[in-house]
Amino acid sequence: MRCPYCGSTNTQVKDSRPSEDHTTIRRRRVCADCGGRYTTFERVQLREMTVLKRSGRRTPFDRDKLMRSVQIALRKRPVDPERIERMVSGIVRRLENMGESEIKSETIGRLVMEALKSLDDVAYVRFASVYKNFREAKDFEALLGELAGAEGDEETAIPLED
Repeated sequence: MRCPYCGSTNTQVKDSRPSEDHTTIRRRRVCADCGGRYTTFERVQLREMTVLKRSGRRTPFDRDKLMRSVQIALRKRPVDPERIERMVSGIVRRLENMGESEIKSETIGRLVMEALKSLDDVAYVRFASVYKNFREAKDFEALLGELAGAEGDEETAIPLED
């Protein structure tokens, strides 16, 4: 592992432990040349996946890109980073369990939308506005109407008496 401070490959692992959800190994490392300390994470990759874009272009699946897009949707929202990490890990596991080496970008977007809907409504609307390419305010109104309808189904309204 190359040191992020000096670029040396002369590094040592000082401590290893599994993450809370046991999907990654957290390693504390130290550089023998500059003494810099840093953390790396190791995770299982079952297969190489390729994303098939709407344009027909193919790109390698990038977990970090998925994490960045979710973090953008969740920016300034009160969501624990550990929950975000579990959500992204769950999405990646679902993609890997599909058993396909080529995955449509729409499939990834749908899985992210499902996960965000249960995590944070504001982030869900933010992500949906980009994913569904909203052009007008009525696009937002339709999505918010769906959200309100789903919440209305879950809760029984009790009229207040004066």
